[in-house]
Amino acid sequence: MSDVLVLYHSLHGTTEALAREVCRGVDSVKEMAARLRTVPNVSPRTEACEDPVPASGPPYVTVDDLAECTGLVLGSPTRFGNMTSALKHFIDSTGAGWIKGTLIGKPAGVFTSTSTLHGGSETTLLTMAIPLLHHGMLIVGIPYAEKELSTTTTGGSVYGATHVTWGRNPDALSEDEKRLAFALGKRVATIARKLAS
Repeated sequence: MSDVLVLYHSLHGTTEALAREVCRGVDSVKEMAARLRTVPNVSPRTEACEDPVPASGPPYVTVDDLAECTGLVLGSPTRFGNMTSALKHFIDSTGAGWIKGTLIGKPAGVFTSTSTLHGGSETTLLTMAIPLLHHGMLIVGIPYAEKELSTTTTGGSVYGATHVTWGRNPDALSEDEKRLAFALGKRVATIARKLAS
């Protein structure tokens, strides 16, 4: 089995719900498995401010997870059109892997959640892709062959999977959002499998 790292930060459960749908998509590909990881919250001084092992949920990511994965799907809530500081703090710590070329040639996708339809989801997806491009990753989106992109009235984008909470139950994904997150995970895993062989 080859692992696709599904790395996310979630504050209220929405991005985690998307991450789990992405994992389902990864796991649907023969010989591929999702490796779900998160990052600790950071203080305003941008230092990890939680115990080294989370009380519940998936473990915190390590640089070894990046080295061992055959692909990456990165997710974050939208913060002013960008990823959260906690996820950025981890990304900023990956310079040694960048020098070694750890992620060069591996496929990557992105996903996000926001409270409003025009809350910066597409800019968040694009700004999350930028450091992945610097790492030499191959950015994978969601093609219009996924019919939900043309019919969704909630989240979803060619740039990656998205969710809109509308200020309501944050982890209640629409069926379209679930299908698009699944499709993103499946697509990254399928490409990772082809590249690995």
